[in-house]
Amino acid sequence: QLQLVESGGGLVQPGGSLRLSCAASGFTLAYWSIGWFRQAPGKGREGVSCINNNGDNANYADSVQGRFTISKDNAKNTAYLQMHNLKPEDTAVYYCAIVYGFKPCTLERYTYDYWGQGTQVTVSS
Repeated sequence: QLQLVESGGGLVQPGGSLRLSCAASGFTLAYWSIGWFRQAPGKGREGVSCINNNGDNANYADSVQGRFTISKDNAKNTAYLQMHNLKPEDTAVYYCAIVYGFKPCTLERYTYDYWGQGTQVTVSS
């Protein structure tokens, strides 16, 4: 069965780093575009970053540009979001999502078909 499972969230101090993982099963992730989204309490779901199926296109929200990096490991069928210099405003539940063969990738929620359950990231002293 098709499944996406996020992991790697937790509590980190401002300025610290975390790496989120999105493990895929039941399909080959290399053929899908991947998006990372986040939702803070009382706010809508925000597009954070995306990467297309062959990895030659990636986009980032202005709020994370230069701090976050999206990547994928085809051998492990897993996508990642490496987060550096974390700020309290990065606190949110982070979700990964996929859409088949969508190029270039987009940060629009409506373009994605399948979603993981989310992982909590909390940035606090």
